[in-house]
Amino acid sequence: MWLQKELSLKARARGFHLITNEILRQLPELNDFSVGICHVFIKHSSASLTINENADPTVRQDFEQFFNRAVPENEPYYIHTCEGSDDMPAHLKSSLLGSSVTIPITGGSLNLSTWQGIYLCEHRNHAGSRTLVITLQGE
Repeated sequence: MWLQKELSLKARARGFHLITNEILRQLPELNDFSVGICHVFIKHSSASLTINENADPTVRQDFEQFFNRAVPENEPYYIHTCEGSDDMPAHLKSSLLGSSVTIPITGGSLNLSTWQGIYLCEHRNHAGSRTLVITLQGE
C-alpha cells in the first residue's frame, strides 16, 4: 500500500524545532501500516530536516549555535544576497542537513528510539509556514 499527502507546518522562528508530534497529528493513516517506510520531504530550499535528540532542548540550541558559526551571514564572497543576509546561509545549511528523512514504520508507529525526534531546521529569520510531503509505503 502507498499513501502520499502534504502537511502544513505552522510558522516557526529560526532554530531547530521538534515536529514529530505535529506530523503525527496530521497523519492518522500511519495506524493502517503494520510495517513500512515513512519518507518525509520538505518543499523548501531554506529549511531542512534531520533526526536527533528529542529530550533535552539544549541540543537544539547547540545545533543552532554550531550551524551559525559554520555558515555565517554576511560573508563577502556571497553573490546571492538579494533576499537578505540570512538567505544564502539558509540555502547552504539546508544542503548540509538535507531535505528529507526516512523512518521505518512498525506496528502503526514511527520506529524512532526513545530519544529521537524529527527536527524542522528553520534557517530563515522570518520564515512562513512550511510544507512537507509524506510518503508511506508498506502493508
